[in-house]
Amino acid sequence: MIGRYIFIFALSLAYISTSSADIRTLVPPQGYYTAIDSGKRYDDTCNPLPLPHTGNLNFRSKYEGSQTARDQLNKAAYKDYKTKTQDINQFEKRTNKLIDQFMNSGQTKLLHCAVSGLRQWATAGALLSKDSNHTGRAIRKWVLGSVSGAYLRLKFSKSNPLAGLNNDTDVIESWFTALAEQVIDDWDSPPLEKMNNHEYWAAWAVMSTSISLNRHDMFLWAIQQYLIAMGQITEEGYLPNELKRETRGLAYHNYSLNPLTMIAAFSEANSMPITFAHQGALIRLADTVTQGIHEPELFARKTGYPQNLEDLQSASKFTWLEPYCALIPCSKRQQSWRNEMRPLKAYRLGGNITALFNID
Repeated sequence: MIGRYIFIFALSLAYISTSSADIRTLVPPQGYYTAIDSGKRYDDTCNPLPLPHTGNLNFRSKYEGSQTARDQLNKAAYKDYKTKTQDINQFEKRTNKLIDQFMNSGQTKLLHCAVSGLRQWATAGALLSKDSNHTGRAIRKWVLGSVSGAYLRLKFSKSNPLAGLNNDTDVIESWFTALAEQVIDDWDSPPLEKMNNHEYWAAWAVMSTSISLNRHDMFLWAIQQYLIAMGQITEEGYLPNELKRETRGLAYHNYSLNPLTMIAAFSEANSMPITFAHQGALIRLADTVTQGIHEPELFARKTGYPQNLEDLQSASKFTWLEPYCALIPCSKRQQSWRNEMRPLKAYRLGGNITALFNID
């Protein structure tokens, strides 16, 4: 623990000017400044978003009963999970959709529908219960990354769509603050043998929130988690704690790339060059995953188990290709693969990621 505090202090000194007057304003990658496009029209009827979830965050895991590998789907537990988290999931997806549609149309009813829904959940203090289990804490950070990531498009668009909505945005950003602080408390400093994709997704949630709030402490915490993750990647490009997922080892390596590449992109936008940390660990991971997607037997040999590919059937699982190829000259295979699947969208990263990274 002490070592981590020394590290974060050194990182802070490297990032922040010795003069407090020179502390930089945190910014997102350039695509988040994109102006509103009025080229499309949507049904702008504002159906109310689900009511805020203010109860406990104790939910069954879909892998319940599958021992330490956590790789065998428990259909009964998964059904129970889906039922009890339906409103939370709909809140994420519909908020993302409303913001995406607004950015593509300029229809103000869509904007106000999204903002009013966010304010309702914020006012209620949704998802802040400390009565939570591992699955519930996972949901909290997923939701924060999802809605704060989408909110960035409104916050930084050069069209300034949030002008005049300070009463709403103050409440929303106060809620983001409370959620991010709780996410840090939930996921800070696990033993390295347990640190895996959950911590990476927590870091993405805190990173996206830190930009909206201009919170340098949160920003640096997210970078710290990223750098620890890079240190976990082997010379062969594997994450040992994801190999433990046995039949889902490949799927969880791929899953991990989504938050890690977004953190790298946001860090680079703020003059923190961490993309090539640990001798290009991110590149090793991406190359190994790319090879594994096309040759799953690579991961079968490494884990000792045939790979379950059901979680790799949707283009949304490969959204990491957008920030990755914006940061690094990606391979021809990766470029071709990305282009075939565009537009790449992932609501837990904040929506249409192609629209944010495929810019001139």
